Amino acid sequence: MAPAITLAAEAPKLSAANTGFMLIASALVLIMTPGLAFFYGGMVRVKSTLNMLMMSFISMGIVTILWVLYGFSMSFGTDHGSIVGWTGDYVGWAGIDKMDLWPGYTIPVFVFAVFQMMFAIITPALISGAIADRVKFSAWALFLVLWATVVYFPVAHWVWGTGGWAFELGVIDFAGGTAVHINAGAAALGVILVIGKRVGFKKDPMRPHSLPLVMLGAGLLWFGWFGFNAGSWLGNDDGVGPLMFVNTQIATGAAMLAWLAYEKIRHGAFTTLGAASGAVAGLVAITPSGGAVSPMGAIAVGVIAGVACAAAVGLKFKFGFDDSLDVVGVHMVGGIAGSLLIGLFASGKGQSDVKGLFYGGGMHQFWIQCAGVFGVLFYSLIASAILAFILDKTIGMRITEEEEVSGIDQAEHAETAYDYSGTGGGVVAGSAAAVSATETKKVDA
Repeated sequence: MAPAITLAAEAPKLSAANTGFMLIASALVLIMTPGLAFFYGGMVRVKSTLNMLMMSFISMGIVTILWVLYGFSMSFGTDHGSIVGWTGDYVGWAGIDKMDLWPGYTIPVFVFAVFQMMFAIITPALISGAIADRVKFSAWALFLVLWATVVYFPVAHWVWGTGGWAFELGVIDFAGGTAVHINAGAAALGVILVIGKRVGFKKDPMRPHSLPLVMLGAGLLWFGWFGFNAGSWLGNDDGVGPLMFVNTQIATGAAMLAWLAYEKIRHGAFTTLGAASGAVAGLVAITPSGGAVSPMGAIAVGVIAGVACAAAVGLKFKFGFDDSLDVVGVHMVGGIAGSLLIGLFASGKGQSDVKGLFYGGGMHQFWIQCAGVFGVLFYSLIASAILAFILDKTIGMRITEEEEVSGIDQAEHAETAYDYSGTGGGVVAGSAAAVSATETKKVDA
C-alpha cells in the first residue's frame, strides 16, 4: 500500500480584486481627512477657519513621510517586547518588493502599508479640534511629529501588530476604537489640560460660522468611513467585510437619531450640528465593534453611543476644560462605548466566535476590552500631556492673546477664509454696485 501523501497548504496568491478593493478603500480613508477639515472648519468662528483646515491638511504631509521612514516599521514590524515593532526592510520601504504579499493575505505589502498610512494620518488630525483657535501652527506641526512617533505608532502595534500586548490579550478592535478614537480623544484631553482655555471661554459666544460646511464634512466622513471600516478586513472573502459595511450604516443612522432625540428632549430643538455630531458618534462607536455584533447589535451600539456622546459634550462646561470642538466628548467617549459594548453584544457569528454577555459569553470579553481601553487611554493622556508640556516650555504652544482675539488665520497664515472686499459677487459687492448705480442716477439727473 502506497504511503499517504500530505499536501502542503497552498500559499496565498495575489488577488487583483482584493488589491483593487483595498486601493479604493485607502482612497476613501484619505478623503476622510479633508472631510474632517471641513467638519472642524465649519464649527469654528470665521477668524479660525483656515487654521482649522490646515491643521488637518498638514498631517497628510508630515505623517506620510514619517510612516514611510519608520512609522510602518514601528507599527507592523517584528514585535519587540509586546511594545513596539521593528523590521529593517520596512524602514524607508527599501526592502519591500512590489510583489511581496502581506503575510496571510492576498494583497501586496505596499497596499496594506498605504491603507494603514491613511489611519495614521487622520488620527492625530482628530486632536486638532480640541485645541482650535489658540495653538501656533509650527508648534502643532512639531507636536504631530512627536505624537505620531511616541504615541500612535506604538499604540497601533499594541492593538493590531502581531505580538502587541493588546492583540495577544484578545482585545477586539476592528478598525480603531482604541488605536484611533480613544487614543486621539485622550491625547486631546491631555493637551488642553496643559495649554489652557481659549480667551472668552464660557463668556463669549463661540458658535459655528458655517453649518453647511459642517454637514459637508460629516457627509464626507460618513462616505469615507465605509473604506475605513469595511476595508479593515483586507478583502477576505468570508462575509465579515460586508457585515462591517452594513453595521457601519446602521449604527450611524441610529446614533444620529438618538442624538437628535436627546437634544430635542433636553434642549427643545433638532439641530443640524446635532445631526452631524450624532452621525460621527455612531461612526466612532461602530468602528471597533462592527465586525463582532449583529445588525440589531449595531442599532444598540448606535443608540447608546448617540446618547452617551450627546450627554458627554457638556461635561467641558461642568469640569472647566476647553475642548473646543468636542473631541473628548465624541471620539474618546464614543470609542470607549463602542469598545466596551463588544463585551455585551458580540454575537460570536462575526469576525470571531467570541460572545458577549447578552449572547451567553459572560463578562470575560468585557474585562479584556476594559484592559485595552484604559491601557491606551491612560498612556495617551499622560504621554500627550508630557509632550505638550515640553513644547509649551520650550518653543511655546500658544499664540498671544492679542493674536487670538484678532484671529489666528491672519496671525499664523496671513490669510482670511472669506474676502468680502472684492467685487466678484456676494452681499458686499452687490451693495457696492447698488450704491454706485444710485450715485450715477443722481449725477444724470
